[in-house]
Amino acid sequence: MKRKTFKGIIAALAITMTAGLFVGCGKSEDKTNIKNNTEISGTITAVGSSALQPLVQQASKNFTAKNPKAIINVQGGGSGAGCNQVAAGNVEIGNSDVDAELKLKDKSLAKHLVDHKVCAIGFAVVVHKDVKVDSLTKDQVQDIFTGKITNWKEVGGEDKKINVINRSKSSGTRTAFKQTIMDKKDEKEGLGTTQDSSGNVRVAMKQTEGSISYLALSYITEDVKKDIKMLKINDVEATKENIISNEYPFWSYEHMYTKGEAKGLTKAFLDYMISEDNKATIDKLGYIPISDMKK
Repeated sequence: MKRKTFKGIIAALAITMTAGLFVGCGKSEDKTNIKNNTEISGTITAVGSSALQPLVQQASKNFTAKNPKAIINVQGGGSGAGCNQVAAGNVEIGNSDVDAELKLKDKSLAKHLVDHKVCAIGFAVVVHKDVKVDSLTKDQVQDIFTGKITNWKEVGGEDKKINVINRSKSSGTRTAFKQTIMDKKDEKEGLGTTQDSSGNVRVAMKQTEGSISYLALSYITEDVKKDIKMLKINDVEATKENIISNEYPFWSYEHMYTKGEAKGLTKAFLDYMISEDNKATIDKLGYIPISDMKK
């Protein structure tokens, strides 16, 4: 009898210890889940549009300040690079001023990309600060970039040669220019010079009298305005208000593409880009929040 009682006690203790172990495991898993749900970490890379780059860089700084275990690498290279790099799976995010189909070398890859519109952006036709012209019509701009008009006196300015400074064909800004201002007409091949970034356009224009080009409004800071001036198009200024009302034609949405649905850190950052927390940064840097656009 005593022997049976002793065996019963041992069995009861074994059951109690086993149950305790399972309870302990359950608590450990709960803590892990909670940690994973609240802590954002990892490393991602966003490549592409130089027009969108200032916003993505500032937003990434603000985001990682709140999430110190997250690392977001931001690079330029143009919208073409952004679309093709993300389609190839080389980066998590491809930034573009225009629809990916316009920039992909293999158009069939577009079906694998997911478009995240994060804001709108305005552009301006710009000239060297000494050019004595304040407004051009779309037709006049087209004639300049197709080589039909070559002197500023032909559009009301001084007798001075027009020096065209274009962007490379991979540039989303150039594609936006072609789609909106050029009405899809091709610029004249070999006309003027070509620059591969907004910064290089600014430097070239500063050094070239009679020059004309185009830049994102987000890039045209007070410092940049020391060297260049913005032109009106059809007597309409390049302002946020005129873009929202659709009176001013030279603008586009800014896209951040992912290959497939965004997940993890990529999704968290893209959600932050269109959040209320980031809206003040979008406004401050000269972009237009998606919520302000009427179409």
